[in-house]
Amino acid sequence: MVFHNFDELIAKVKGNPSRKIMAVACANDDHTLEAVVHARREGIVEPILVGEKAIITEILAKLEEEIPEENIIDVPADDLQKACETAVKLVSSGKADFLMKGKVDTKIILKEVVNKEYGLGQGRLMSHFTMFEVPSYHKLILPVDGGMVTYPDLQQKKEIIQNTVDTLVAMGYDCPKVGVLACVEKVNPKMPESVDAAELQAMNERGEITNCIVEGPIQYDCVMRKDLADFKGLESRIAGDPDVLVAPNIHAGNIMGKMYAISCGAKMAGFIVGAKCPIVMVSRGSSAEEKYLSIVVSAAAVK
Repeated sequence: MVFHNFDELIAKVKGNPSRKIMAVACANDDHTLEAVVHARREGIVEPILVGEKAIITEILAKLEEEIPEENIIDVPADDLQKACETAVKLVSSGKADFLMKGKVDTKIILKEVVNKEYGLGQGRLMSHFTMFEVPSYHKLILPVDGGMVTYPDLQQKKEIIQNTVDTLVAMGYDCPKVGVLACVEKVNPKMPESVDAAELQAMNERGEITNCIVEGPIQYDCVMRKDLADFKGLESRIAGDPDVLVAPNIHAGNIMGKMYAISCGAKMAGFIVGAKCPIVMVSRGSSAEEKYLSIVVSAAAVK
Protein backbone atom coordinates (compact mmCIF):
# COMPACT_ATOMS: atom_id res chain seq x y z
CA MET A 1 0.00 0.00 0.00
CA VAL A 2 1.08 3.58 -0.68
CA PHE A 3 -0.81 6.84 -0.29
CA HIS A 4 -1.01 9.04 -3.37
CA ASN A 5 -2.43 12.07 -1.55
CA PHE A 6 -3.65 13.23 1.83
CA ASP A 7 -7.29 12.57 0.91
CA GLU A 8 -6.54 8.85 0.72
CA LEU A 9 -4.84 8.99 4.11
CA ILE A 10 -7.72 10.93 5.65
CA ALA A 11 -10.20 8.36 4.33
CA LYS A 12 -8.17 5.53 5.88
CA VAL A 13 -7.97 7.21 9.29
CA LYS A 14 -11.67 8.13 9.25
CA GLY A 15 -12.39 4.46 8.61
CA ASN A 16 -10.74 3.37 11.87
CA PRO A 17 -13.23 1.81 14.31
CA SER A 18 -12.28 4.13 17.19
CA ARG A 19 -10.87 7.61 17.68
CA LYS A 20 -7.36 8.12 18.98
CA ILE A 21 -6.94 10.16 22.17
CA MET A 22 -4.62 13.15 21.66
CA ALA A 23 -3.14 15.24 24.48
CA VAL A 24 -2.51 18.85 23.40
CA ALA A 25 0.09 20.85 25.36
CA CYS A 26 -0.53 24.61 25.58
CA ALA A 27 -3.79 24.30 23.66
CA ASN A 28 -4.77 27.96 24.13
CA ASP A 29 -4.05 28.84 20.49
CA ASP A 30 -6.45 29.61 17.62
CA HIS A 31 -4.74 27.65 14.82
CA THR A 32 -4.07 24.66 17.04
CA LEU A 33 -7.68 24.44 18.20
CA GLU A 34 -9.02 25.01 14.70
CA ALA A 35 -7.03 21.97 13.56
CA VAL A 36 -8.02 19.93 16.60
CA VAL A 37 -11.71 20.74 16.14
CA HIS A 38 -11.51 19.81 12.46
CA ALA A 39 -9.98 16.42 13.33
CA ARG A 40 -12.55 15.86 16.08
CA ARG A 41 -15.47 16.63 13.78
CA GLU A 42 -14.05 14.16 11.27
CA GLY A 43 -14.10 11.46 13.94
CA ILE A 44 -10.30 11.10 13.90
CA VAL A 45 -9.36 12.15 17.44
CA GLU A 46 -10.80 12.92 20.83
CA PRO A 47 -8.62 15.66 22.35
CA ILE A 48 -7.56 16.36 25.91
CA LEU A 49 -6.70 20.07 25.97
CA VAL A 50 -4.09 21.31 28.44
CA GLY A 51 -3.79 25.08 28.86
CA GLU A 52 -5.62 28.12 30.16
CA LYS A 53 -9.25 27.05 30.30
CA ALA A 54 -10.76 30.52 29.87
CA ILE A 55 -8.84 31.11 26.64
CA ILE A 56 -9.53 27.60 25.34
CA THR A 57 -13.25 27.93 26.07
CA GLU A 58 -13.40 31.31 24.34
CA ILE A 59 -11.72 29.95 21.19
CA LEU A 60 -13.95 26.87 21.17
CA ALA A 61 -17.01 29.12 21.40
CA LYS A 62 -15.85 31.03 18.31
CA LEU A 63 -15.43 27.69 16.54
CA GLU A 64 -18.90 26.63 17.73
CA GLU A 65 -17.48 23.50 19.33
CA GLU A 66 -18.14 21.98 22.74
CA ILE A 67 -15.51 19.80 24.40
CA PRO A 68 -16.45 17.95 27.63
CA GLU A 69 -15.19 19.87 30.66
CA GLU A 70 -13.26 16.86 31.92
CA ASN A 71 -11.24 16.99 28.69
CA ILE A 72 -9.95 20.51 29.42
CA ILE A 73 -7.17 20.67 32.02
CA ASP A 74 -6.68 24.21 33.31
CA VAL A 75 -3.05 25.37 33.41
CA PRO A 76 -2.18 29.10 33.27
CA ALA A 77 -1.02 30.24 29.83
CA ASP A 78 2.29 31.46 31.23
CA ASP A 79 3.14 28.11 32.89
CA LEU A 80 4.35 26.41 29.73
CA GLN A 81 6.45 23.82 31.52
CA LYS A 82 3.53 22.64 33.64
CA ALA A 83 1.24 22.36 30.61
CA CYS A 84 3.83 20.31 28.73
CA GLU A 85 4.54 18.08 31.72
CA THR A 86 0.82 17.44 32.22
CA ALA A 87 0.27 16.57 28.54
CA VAL A 88 3.30 14.25 28.41
CA LYS A 89 2.17 12.45 31.57
CA LEU A 90 -1.26 11.86 30.01
CA VAL A 91 0.46 9.89 27.25
CA SER A 92 3.03 8.08 29.42
CA SER A 93 0.28 6.98 31.82
CA GLY A 94 -1.82 5.57 28.98
CA LYS A 95 -4.60 8.16 29.16
CA ALA A 96 -3.77 9.46 25.66
CA ASP A 97 -2.41 7.78 22.53
CA PHE A 98 -0.23 10.60 21.23
CA LEU A 99 0.90 14.17 21.87
CA MET A 100 0.55 17.51 20.11
CA LYS A 101 2.48 20.75 20.64
CA GLY A 102 0.39 23.90 20.84
CA LYS A 103 1.57 27.44 21.60
CA VAL A 104 4.97 26.64 23.10
CA ASP A 105 8.64 26.60 22.06
CA THR A 106 9.82 23.20 20.86
CA LYS A 107 12.69 23.08 23.36
CA ILE A 108 10.25 23.39 26.30
CA ILE A 109 8.06 20.48 25.27
CA LEU A 110 11.02 18.35 24.18
CA LYS A 111 12.54 18.74 27.65
CA GLU A 112 9.42 17.07 29.05
CA VAL A 113 9.32 14.46 26.28
CA VAL A 114 12.83 13.24 27.19
CA ASN A 115 12.29 13.42 30.98
CA LYS A 116 13.65 10.13 32.37
CA GLU A 117 10.91 9.83 35.00
CA TYR A 118 7.77 10.22 32.92
CA GLY A 119 8.88 11.10 29.40
CA LEU A 120 8.29 9.38 26.08
CA GLY A 121 11.82 8.45 25.06
CA GLN A 122 12.64 4.81 24.38
CA GLY A 123 16.40 4.88 24.11
CA ARG A 124 16.56 5.57 20.38
CA LEU A 125 17.13 8.59 18.19
CA MET A 126 14.10 10.83 17.65
CA SER A 127 13.81 12.32 14.18
CA HIS A 128 11.48 14.49 12.10
CA PHE A 129 8.98 12.79 9.79
CA THR A 130 7.60 15.02 7.04
CA MET A 131 5.15 14.11 4.29
CA PHE A 132 4.47 16.27 1.26
CA GLU A 133 1.76 16.14 -1.37
CA VAL A 134 3.59 17.69 -4.34
CA PRO A 135 1.33 18.47 -7.35
CA SER A 136 3.90 17.19 -9.86
CA TYR A 137 4.56 13.85 -8.11
CA HIS A 138 2.28 10.83 -8.18
CA LYS A 139 2.32 9.98 -4.46
CA LEU A 140 3.26 11.38 -1.07
CA ILE A 141 7.00 12.00 -0.67
CA LEU A 142 9.06 12.22 2.53
CA PRO A 143 12.30 14.25 2.70
CA VAL A 144 14.07 13.49 6.00
CA ASP A 145 15.43 14.82 8.31
CA GLY A 146 14.84 18.53 7.82
CA GLY A 147 13.76 19.43 11.32
CA MET A 148 15.60 17.72 14.13
CA VAL A 149 18.94 15.96 13.60
CA THR A 150 21.42 18.57 12.43
CA TYR A 151 24.46 16.74 11.04
CA PRO A 152 23.65 13.02 11.26
CA ASP A 153 26.51 10.54 11.22
CA LEU A 154 26.21 7.13 9.60
CA GLN A 155 24.53 5.50 12.61
CA GLN A 156 22.08 8.38 12.97
CA LYS A 157 21.20 8.21 9.26
CA LYS A 158 20.51 4.51 9.72
CA GLU A 159 18.18 5.31 12.64
CA ILE A 160 16.46 8.11 10.69
CA ILE A 161 15.72 5.67 7.88
CA GLN A 162 14.48 2.96 10.25
CA ASN A 163 12.32 5.44 12.20
CA THR A 164 10.75 6.65 8.96
CA VAL A 165 10.24 3.18 7.51
CA ASP A 166 8.78 1.78 10.75
CA THR A 167 6.28 4.64 10.78
CA LEU A 168 5.29 4.07 7.16
CA VAL A 169 4.84 0.36 7.80
CA ALA A 170 2.62 1.19 10.79
CA MET A 171 0.54 3.31 8.40
CA GLY A 172 0.12 0.40 5.98
CA TYR A 173 3.06 0.66 3.57
CA ASP A 174 4.54 -2.63 2.41
CA CYS A 175 8.15 -1.91 1.43
CA PRO A 176 9.02 1.81 1.22
CA LYS A 177 11.59 2.88 -1.35
CA VAL A 178 14.37 5.02 0.13
CA GLY A 179 16.84 7.14 -1.83
CA VAL A 180 19.93 8.45 -0.01
CA LEU A 181 20.75 11.72 -1.74
CA ALA A 182 24.09 13.07 -2.88
CA CYS A 183 25.25 15.08 -5.89
CA VAL A 184 26.95 12.01 -7.39
CA GLU A 185 26.02 8.40 -8.12
CA LYS A 186 29.48 6.99 -7.49
CA VAL A 187 31.31 6.85 -4.19
CA ASN A 188 33.88 9.60 -3.82
CA PRO A 189 36.05 9.42 -0.65
CA LYS A 190 36.23 13.22 -0.69
CA MET A 191 32.43 13.37 -0.42
CA PRO A 192 31.50 11.70 2.89
CA GLU A 193 27.80 11.88 1.99
CA SER A 194 28.41 9.50 -0.90
CA VAL A 195 30.37 7.11 1.33
CA ASP A 196 27.58 7.07 3.93
CA ALA A 197 24.95 6.53 1.23
CA ALA A 198 26.73 3.48 -0.16
CA GLU A 199 27.15 2.02 3.31
CA LEU A 200 23.46 2.56 4.08
CA GLN A 201 22.56 0.63 0.93
CA ALA A 202 24.96 -2.13 2.03
CA MET A 203 23.34 -2.20 5.49
CA ASN A 204 19.97 -2.67 3.83
CA GLU A 205 21.31 -5.50 1.68
CA ARG A 206 22.75 -7.16 4.81
CA GLY A 207 19.40 -6.93 6.59
CA GLU A 208 20.52 -4.26 9.08
CA ILE A 209 17.90 -1.79 7.79
CA THR A 210 14.66 -3.68 7.33
CA ASN A 211 11.28 -3.57 5.56
CA CYS A 212 12.45 -1.26 2.76
CA ILE A 213 14.68 -0.83 -0.29
CA VAL A 214 17.58 1.59 0.21
CA GLU A 215 19.65 2.97 -2.68
CA GLY A 216 22.50 5.44 -2.59
CA PRO A 217 24.29 7.52 -3.43
CA ILE A 218 21.74 8.83 -5.89
CA GLN A 219 21.11 12.30 -7.31
CA TYR A 220 17.74 13.98 -6.88
CA ASP A 221 17.01 14.11 -10.60
CA CYS A 222 17.69 10.40 -11.10
CA VAL A 223 15.71 9.22 -8.10
CA MET A 224 12.68 11.30 -9.12
CA ARG A 225 12.80 10.67 -12.89
CA LYS A 226 13.35 7.14 -14.23
CA ASP A 227 13.96 8.45 -17.75
CA LEU A 228 16.89 10.51 -16.46
CA ALA A 229 18.27 7.54 -14.53
CA ASP A 230 18.00 5.42 -17.68
CA PHE A 231 19.68 8.13 -19.78
CA LYS A 232 22.60 8.20 -17.36
CA GLY A 233 22.84 4.41 -17.38
CA LEU A 234 21.90 4.08 -13.72
CA GLU A 235 20.37 0.75 -12.75
CA SER A 236 17.83 1.42 -10.01
CA ARG A 237 14.85 -0.30 -8.40
CA ILE A 238 13.46 2.97 -7.04
CA ALA A 239 14.08 5.59 -9.75
CA GLY A 240 10.88 7.46 -10.55
CA ASP A 241 9.06 5.99 -7.55
CA PRO A 242 10.76 6.82 -4.19
CA ASP A 243 8.80 7.22 -0.97
CA VAL A 244 11.62 8.61 1.19
CA LEU A 245 14.50 10.96 0.35
CA VAL A 246 17.31 11.02 2.91
CA ALA A 247 19.07 14.38 3.04
CA PRO A 248 22.77 14.58 3.98
CA ASN A 249 22.05 17.13 6.72
CA ILE A 250 19.28 19.25 8.24
CA HIS A 251 19.96 22.17 5.88
CA ALA A 252 19.44 20.13 2.72
CA GLY A 253 16.34 18.47 4.19
CA ASN A 254 14.86 21.75 5.36
CA ILE A 255 15.53 23.52 2.06
CA MET A 256 14.04 20.63 0.09
CA GLY A 257 10.87 20.68 2.18
CA LYS A 258 10.47 24.44 1.95
CA MET A 259 11.01 24.36 -1.81
CA TYR A 260 8.18 21.83 -2.08
CA ALA A 261 5.88 23.95 0.10
CA ILE A 262 6.76 27.47 -1.10
CA SER A 263 7.71 27.01 -4.75
CA CYS A 264 5.77 23.88 -5.70
CA GLY A 265 2.54 24.52 -3.79
CA ALA A 266 2.83 21.30 -1.79
CA LYS A 267 0.74 20.43 1.24
CA MET A 268 2.72 19.25 4.26
CA ALA A 269 2.34 17.24 7.44
CA GLY A 270 5.02 16.60 10.04
CA PHE A 271 5.67 15.05 13.42
CA ILE A 272 8.40 13.50 15.57
CA VAL A 273 9.08 9.77 15.40
CA GLY A 274 11.31 7.50 17.47
CA ALA A 275 9.47 8.20 20.74
CA LYS A 276 6.87 5.94 22.34
CA CYS A 277 4.21 7.67 20.26
CA PRO A 278 3.95 10.20 17.43
CA ILE A 279 4.45 13.80 18.56
CA VAL A 280 2.73 16.45 16.42
CA MET A 281 5.31 19.20 16.41
CA VAL A 282 4.89 21.75 13.63
CA SER A 283 5.85 25.41 13.74
CA ARG A 284 3.73 27.73 15.86
CA GLY A 285 3.22 29.75 12.68
CA SER A 286 1.95 26.78 10.66
CA SER A 287 -1.51 27.00 9.16
CA ALA A 288 -4.50 25.22 10.66
CA GLU A 289 -4.53 22.93 7.59
CA GLU A 290 -0.92 21.88 8.12
CA LYS A 291 -1.62 21.16 11.77
CA TYR A 292 -4.77 19.23 10.86
CA LEU A 293 -2.90 17.08 8.32
CA SER A 294 -0.17 16.46 10.89
CA ILE A 295 -2.82 15.21 13.33
CA VAL A 296 -4.23 12.92 10.63
CA VAL A 297 -0.83 11.43 9.75
CA SER A 298 0.08 10.99 13.43
CA ALA A 299 -3.22 9.25 14.15
CA ALA A 300 -2.52 6.90 11.23
CA ALA A 301 0.90 6.09 12.68
CA VAL A 302 -0.22 5.25 16.24
CA LYS A 303 0.58 1.58 16.87
